[in-house]
Amino acid sequence: MRRSNGEPAVEALQALIRIPTVSDWDGDKEDRAAFAALLDELRGRFPRLHEVCEVERISGDALLVRWAGRTREAPVVLMAHLDVVPVDDPSAWTHPPFAAEVVDGFIWGRGALDCKGSLVATCQAVEDLIGERVVPARDVWLSFGCNEEVSGRAAKDAVAILRDRGVEPWFVVDEGGAIVEGVLPGVDAEIAVVGVSEKGTVDIELTARGDGGHASAPRRGGATARLARAITRLEKRPFPAHLPDATVEMMEHVGPHARMPFGAVFSHARVLRPVLAQVLARLGHETAALTRTTVAVTQLSGSPGANVIAATARAHVNMRVMVGETVDGAIERIRKTVGDPHVEVTLVSGDEPSPVSPTDDAAYRLLESTLAEVFPGTVPVPYVMLAATDSRHFHRVWPRVYRFTPFRMSTAQRASIHGVDERIGVEALLDGVQWYRRLIESL
Repeated sequence: MRRSNGEPAVEALQALIRIPTVSDWDGDKEDRAAFAALLDELRGRFPRLHEVCEVERISGDALLVRWAGRTREAPVVLMAHLDVVPVDDPSAWTHPPFAAEVVDGFIWGRGALDCKGSLVATCQAVEDLIGERVVPARDVWLSFGCNEEVSGRAAKDAVAILRDRGVEPWFVVDEGGAIVEGVLPGVDAEIAVVGVSEKGTVDIELTARGDGGHASAPRRGGATARLARAITRLEKRPFPAHLPDATVEMMEHVGPHARMPFGAVFSHARVLRPVLAQVLARLGHETAALTRTTVAVTQLSGSPGANVIAATARAHVNMRVMVGETVDGAIERIRKTVGDPHVEVTLVSGDEPSPVSPTDDAAYRLLESTLAEVFPGTVPVPYVMLAATDSRHFHRVWPRVYRFTPFRMSTAQRASIHGVDERIGVEALLDGVQWYRRLIESL
């Protein structure tokens, strides 16, 4: 199997990490010069791509790219995003978050996994193939958003443009699952978790009100106490656990590769669905998230002064709604669980869970065969993506959307996404380039 020289991909990822394209919910706080610099860097690092392909800048700093194929067969869309989340405390990092140092076989820095690694791997694969005078069998579109981390509209605009031009993709691949180990008990083999759907996202605000006043004479049952009680109730009464069909299918796929007795249990997941849901909910936070709608209190606010009793206390709650449930149903359960008419539950934003992509047709089989070629011995399994991606906007229109990042990731690496010490293995990055390359060649 041919493999391109890895240095260009490594150097390109280092260069992109060093440009802090941090997105913000307040667009005025974003550094537009950083995004412009990143686009310039992409142009310099991947000149063939920019010369041969039709590169269009949309939604400010997003890119929509068409690499024309030999036939009029339905195209494919490969996605990534240019923006990254902020770094809270750079001093907590082992290596500076925007220095992109290569240490111990890893490239360290914000965006290495989410998702400049995918961006570079995709572009490098295209760049190398163009250099070898390869023309894909069908059009390949690249959709690189610029505000994925703040649920911006770049992906929506890309969908609108493609629809206006009559583009009907065969399938779409965006960031998502990875090649992992140790996620499921009894499974020693590497598994490639391919997201065939993703949970819905809901942001709500809990608001409690009271009299306020001087901290020297507090009353019982003030705004902060009511809010604290509401949060505690949400913590103690999680959503019920159940397994959607996609998760059952994941279990059935890994069953033949699991040690006994796990193999027998997973292979009969459809029959044992209620029991498995309860077991997985107790194994850890990652497996628990596979079984239920999750609720996370992410932001709190109260009094403006240290000696002032809060007249209003607020909590921001982020929810990920399980496939098969609805945004309205989730909010109603939150209201019932809080059970306090003096605590307002207000919807900030909400997206329903995505449809479920098929796993029994040629598109999914192509992903499986590409995995088998580049990552032999890896077991591909479908799953429900826990986080939200730009691809949800594509999935509202087109049926085959798969969320997969072709990188090996340890448990610690997965925890570093949006956290501290984000890093990607150099070999993992090069394998990712090869995966995108083989996928395109196999079209």
